[in-house]
Amino acid sequence: MSQTRTPSAAPRAGALSHALDLIERLGNALPNPATMFVIFAALVAIASAVTAGLGVSVTHPRDGSLITPVNLLTMDGVRRMFTEAAKNFTGFAPLGTVLVAMIGIGVAEGSGLIGAALRGLVTRVPASLLTATVVFAGINANLAADAGIIVLPPLAAVMYAAVGRHPLIGIAAAFAGVAGGFSANLLPSPLDVLLIGLTQEAVNASRLLPGYQAQVLGNYWFLIAATPLLTVAGTWVTEKIVAPRLGPWKREDDATASGVTPAERNGLVAAGASMLLTAAAFAWLASPWGPLRGDGDNLLAQLKPFFDSMITLVFLFFLVPGLVYGFVAGTIKNDHDIVRMASDSMASMASYIVLAFTAAQFVSWFAWSNLGAIVAISGADGLKALGFQGAPLLALFVLFAATINLLISSASAKWAILAPVFVPMFTLLGFTPEGTQAVYRVGDSCTNIITPLFLYMPLILAYVRKYKPEAGTGTVVSMMLPYAVVFLVMWTGLMLLFYWTGWPIGPGVGIRLPG
Repeated sequence: MSQTRTPSAAPRAGALSHALDLIERLGNALPNPATMFVIFAALVAIASAVTAGLGVSVTHPRDGSLITPVNLLTMDGVRRMFTEAAKNFTGFAPLGTVLVAMIGIGVAEGSGLIGAALRGLVTRVPASLLTATVVFAGINANLAADAGIIVLPPLAAVMYAAVGRHPLIGIAAAFAGVAGGFSANLLPSPLDVLLIGLTQEAVNASRLLPGYQAQVLGNYWFLIAATPLLTVAGTWVTEKIVAPRLGPWKREDDATASGVTPAERNGLVAAGASMLLTAAAFAWLASPWGPLRGDGDNLLAQLKPFFDSMITLVFLFFLVPGLVYGFVAGTIKNDHDIVRMASDSMASMASYIVLAFTAAQFVSWFAWSNLGAIVAISGADGLKALGFQGAPLLALFVLFAATINLLISSASAKWAILAPVFVPMFTLLGFTPEGTQAVYRVGDSCTNIITPLFLYMPLILAYVRKYKPEAGTGTVVSMMLPYAVVFLVMWTGLMLLFYWTGWPIGPGVGIRLPG
């Protein structure tokens, strides 16, 4: 799957395109992303010392405890930086999940399965539906937790290159769907269970709604409605803004123009059969008789072991068909070939591994310093003091959540801090706990794709550099900024429509409390 590294010149017209070009140039003028994380980490250490010296503190809204900055430049702090550096790296959440999944994907790609499947696919999917399909798949990929953001962008890149379009268009469309539309989905996801637990804790602690039971599907109708809306919005941004800036893409070979050979066709049939058998095995693992079904009050809670195993399942879902295809098509002769394919996949992740090391130190130091929690709680108190009500308050809360998301990317970590403040506050103003949670989820999703602090941003940058080696953080941010803005406007508008019409946002649940 070789491609040229220099695409044809792209048209550069219009104020928006010039503005995005400027953002890209300014962003890429910054140091290498790995160096930037080193600088960020140093700034965190300095800020922790300054704020600790000033005696800054906030009160945690959930348990009333006093949160103060932790000075990282003390003897204990510096010692911790040195002694836990390796632990920070190996414990960096995306690292293990990415590398495990890439072993299976590497075998599937090295055996020729992915290339052959794409050659067969591009002749059957209408070009007019390709972008909508990728965005829609990305939005719904969060059902597979982190697996979607690992698998879909590189596959979309290859698919776009196969039809003569710039691979970065595919990465942008997939990233927009899977991260920008993170909360939207046609099916309930593990995030619903995670957030509703924190919402219920806030309800109980407030004592404002005695006996109130927050529903795990309390945002379901709203998130279903958001899925086609974001699909249309993401498709429009891709085709009208992103694609014209990137221009066409010329392959060095015409491999995808040709069909599949008889050996490849036999391999695809065998791989398809093995994929069905693998999916059936997964279904049994998640069945009431399988080991990946646990205890819980509802189906989503019972399936937690299954969702927690998603990266391993993705690894097997690519590995098994890749092996079957390779042996049937003749591209795999022995175990040495398998190890070589997996090793080649790991070699391609070298730059990401370096980037992950520096990112892991920054993320850990930021968490140790308590600065993220202090900023979030202080901002929440400031928003509460403004005294807004109704639709303006909802829109302002969306913007607040979107801004805080630039500093703390974890949806559950932010909600653990914000729910004890905003659930009681919005309850007193006539909003349901589920409604408050839904408004938060809009802002929490849209800015994932433009913050360098998003845990998977280094991975996306590694994918982008495969096709544009000189790319930097500015390249990704300028490419994704139009999605973030359009998603934020459209999704907020949908939320206000539900508010004004009184439509239910989930089974038996509205944004406003009855009466």
